[in-house]
Amino acid sequence: MTSMVFVGPTLDPGDLAAAGDFTPLPPVSQGDVYRAARRRPRAIGIIDGYFSGAPSVWHKEILWAISEGVPVFGSASMGALRAAELHMFGMRGVGKIFEAFRDGALEDDDEVAVLHGPAEIGYLATSEPMVNIRETLAFAETSGVLAPAPRRSLESFAKSLYFGERSWPALLEGAAAQGVGEAEAVALRDWLPLGRVDQKRLDALAMLAAMQEALASGEPMRLAFHFEWTYLWDLFVARSADVEAAPSPSAERILDELRIEGPDAYGPAEIRALLRLVAASGMARPAEPPREAARATLAAIRTGLGLFARADLDRWMSANDLDQASMERLVEDEARLEAMRERFRRSIQSALLDELRLSGAYARLADRAVKKGEALAAAGLSGNAGARSALHSTAVRLWYFEKRLGRPMPDDVADFARKVGFETASAFDEAVHREWAFVNAGPTKSP
Repeated sequence: MTSMVFVGPTLDPGDLAAAGDFTPLPPVSQGDVYRAARRRPRAIGIIDGYFSGAPSVWHKEILWAISEGVPVFGSASMGALRAAELHMFGMRGVGKIFEAFRDGALEDDDEVAVLHGPAEIGYLATSEPMVNIRETLAFAETSGVLAPAPRRSLESFAKSLYFGERSWPALLEGAAAQGVGEAEAVALRDWLPLGRVDQKRLDALAMLAAMQEALASGEPMRLAFHFEWTYLWDLFVARSADVEAAPSPSAERILDELRIEGPDAYGPAEIRALLRLVAASGMARPAEPPREAARATLAAIRTGLGLFARADLDRWMSANDLDQASMERLVEDEARLEAMRERFRRSIQSALLDELRLSGAYARLADRAVKKGEALAAAGLSGNAGARSALHSTAVRLWYFEKRLGRPMPDDVADFARKVGFETASAFDEAVHREWAFVNAGPTKSP
C-alpha cells in the first residue's frame, strides 16, 4: 500500500508523482482520514482540507489513525492547523506555516484558507492565502522593493479582506488608499511574477520529502497517548461506515438471495460480518444498553420462545441454569448485539459479501441471482416483480413463509424483514415477489 495524501489547490498531481509513491486524495473532510486509515496505507499526509461547505476533518479520527499505527503528517493548509493542534500526540507537522501555528505566531484559520474550483479543473485557486501574502511582502521588503511602512500597510489591508477576496490585483488596486506610493506599487507589481513566494507549496513539498525520509528510515512509531473509545466516536464510526461505497445493484441481488433464505442462513452470516466490522473498526465493548432497550430485548426473547407467563419464564430459566443475575447479563448482552446490528445496519453489505466469499456461498448465490434476473426479464418482470394488490401480496407472503421457509407467517412481518437484512417491508415484499415469480416460472400462476 502506498502513502495517501489529501491535496487540492496547493500542489499539482505531477508534484506528487515526482516526489515519490503517493496516492492523491481530494481535500480532506470529516471521516476521510478514518476511511483512509482503514485501508492501512504506509502513511497519511494532510495538505488541503475543507473549512466550510463540508465538515472539517475531526481531530479524533487523526488520533485513531495514529493509534492504529498509521503515521499522519500535516503541512501547508488544513494539515498545518491540525498538526499544530495534535503534534504533542504524534502527528508530524512540517514547514514554516505549521511552526507559526504551533508557536502561536499565527492563530486564525483564514491565514491558510482559499477559494478554489472543483476537481475537474484541478482545484484551481481563485484567491491568495494570507500566509503567502505575508511571506511575499516580507521578501519584497528584504529585496528592497518595499519599505517597512508600506509593507505593513499592505499586510494589514490584506488581513482586513475576506479570505475569498484576497488577491494581488486587489492589493495593488487598494495600495494608494493604504498610503503606498505609486512608484512602490508599480515596483511591487513588476517584481511579483518572479518574486512571489508560495509558502504553502514549499511546505507541502517539504512534507512529502519528510514522509519519504521517515518511511525509508523505518523508525518505529511511539504512541504518546491512549485512544479512548467514546460514545461520540461510536456514532462517528457508524456514520462514516454508512457513507462508504455501497454495493453494486448486482451485489444487492446476491444479498437478496441470502436474505430470502431466511434467518437460519442470514443470522450466522450477519454475526460473522459484524465481527468483521468490529475487527476493522477497532470498536471496543459496546456501552451499557439503556434500561428500555433491555426491557424490549427481554420481551422479544420471551415472545420468540413462547414464554408469555412468568411461570413459563421461570421454568425456562431453571431448565437453562440461569439465575436472576445471569439472566440479566444474557439480556444485556443481547441488547448490545441488537444495538450493534442497528449501528451497522446500513454498512454491513460489504462485510456480508466477504463472509459469503469465505464461506463458499457467494458463487452459488451469485449464480442464482443471475438466473433469477434472466428468468424475470424473459417474463417481463425485470423491475418490481409484482407490486400487485394487497390481497395478492398477502398470499405471496403466506406462500413464502409456509412453502418456502416451512414456518407460519409472523405477526410482525416488518420486524422479520429487518432481522433478515431488508431495509423496509416493501423491499422485503419485492424480493418475495421476485422469488415467487422465479420459482413459479412466470406471473400467470397463482400463489
